[in-house]
Amino acid sequence: MLGGVRVAHTRGIVAHSDGDVALHALCDAMLGALALGDIGTHFPPSDARWKGADSRAFVRHCDHLVRNLGWRVGNVDVTVICERPKVGPHAEEMRRLIALDLGIEVGEVSVKATTTETLGFAGRGEGIAAQAVCLLVRV
Repeated sequence: MLGGVRVAHTRGIVAHSDGDVALHALCDAMLGALALGDIGTHFPPSDARWKGADSRAFVRHCDHLVRNLGWRVGNVDVTVICERPKVGPHAEEMRRLIALDLGIEVGEVSVKATTTETLGFAGRGEGIAAQAVCLLVRV
């Protein structure tokens, strides 16, 4: 899973949940913006409830926390860092699903990718990484 989309690839992610690094980075950005800890605090791998969990549920939960504190997500920017799979063909669907889960417009969601030019673990195809930032707006 990547950005909420099942992306066909010859390799998978070893993770407790569905391993969606893009959505995990987004959750961390939302939680971090209000100093609410990190994704591991809210969805610990030691908790069997999260085994194989859909990361979209994590995003919706984080959005609920943000809204309960009097904020809403204004926009998000997610960058996936990998050589493969190619994100471009899936980016629009990722944007659509993230916007749906956050209750914002697709135009307020950016999903893009970059490579490490074959350097490091991501460049060797041993893993994948993601970074995200979000703007929170007081409601």
